[in-house]
Amino acid sequence: MKQPKKVLTSGQHALLEASLQQRQLQLQRRLSEHHGGLSRAEHAHEVLQQDGDDAPQREGERELDMALSDLETQDLGAVSAALLRMTTDSYGLCSDCGAEIPFDRLKVEPAAMRCVPCETTHENRHAAG
Repeated sequence: MKQPKKVLTSGQHALLEASLQQRQLQLQRRLSEHHGGLSRAEHAHEVLQQDGDDAPQREGERELDMALSDLETQDLGAVSAALLRMTTDSYGLCSDCGAEIPFDRLKVEPAAMRCVPCETTHENRHAAG
C-alpha cells in the first residue's frame, strides 16, 4: 500500500511538536508531584502505610490515586510515542490504514495514532471485548 503524500506544512509540524513537548513536560511534572518524587511502587507503598487503622475507608481514595497515576502514565507514553513518530515519516499517518490524519484532528489530539474511522473501529472493538 502506497502511503499518501504528507500535507502537514513545516509550520503545522512545528506547532504540533511544540504542543506535544509542552504536554510531555506537564505530564512529567504532574506525575512527579503526584508521586512526591517516588516511583509508582514506592508511592503505592507509602500510601498504604499512611492508611493505618482507616485503611478500609481510604480504599476508594487509593484506587482513585492509582487510576489517575495510570492514566497520566498512559498519556505520557502516547505523547512520547508521538514525539518519536515525528522523527520518522510515520507521524500524521493512521497506524491502521495508512491514511493521513487531518491536521484539525491532530490539533485536538496531537498524539493521535489513527484517523477518525479507524479510531472509532478500534474503540468499538475494545468496548465490546
